[in-house]
Amino acid sequence: MREQSRNYAPTGKNKLLQQIIRFGFVGVLSFVVDFGVYNILCNLLGVHYLIAGIAGFVISVIVNYLLSMKFVFEGRDDISKAREFITFVFLSVIGLGVNELVLFISIDGIYHHWAWLSSWLAIGWANAIAKLGATAIVMVYNFITRKIFLEKH
Repeated sequence: MREQSRNYAPTGKNKLLQQIIRFGFVGVLSFVVDFGVYNILCNLLGVHYLIAGIAGFVISVIVNYLLSMKFVFEGRDDISKAREFITFVFLSVIGLGVNELVLFISIDGIYHHWAWLSSWLAIGWANAIAKLGATAIVMVYNFITRKIFLEKH
């Protein structure tokens, strides 16, 4: 019985659920890195929010790649590690674009043009809320695209 449980490999919906949970854990760790770098640069050091967004995102992508390919996705046998990494980076660049677009719309498009919001919410909080929203959207995008393009089928 012990031997059977050790050899148990989840399949189907159970495997997908376990992947989502592991990806969520990796995503939380990556988010902590991304959000931490973003807030340190933007709110403590005064770096422009778009530049801080890029820096946080790039560092978290590296963390996410290492953890995702180790603990979440089964690597494809039909592509090299170099091509796998290039695909990961390409998908992440699109995610970065989505991240920056959400930040831009949230801060320059909404926060700075809605006077009542600016008077009610400090810019540091607006930056943090915008980053949370961008992260949630990009996390869903990342899971779907990495499952499609980076995992063996």
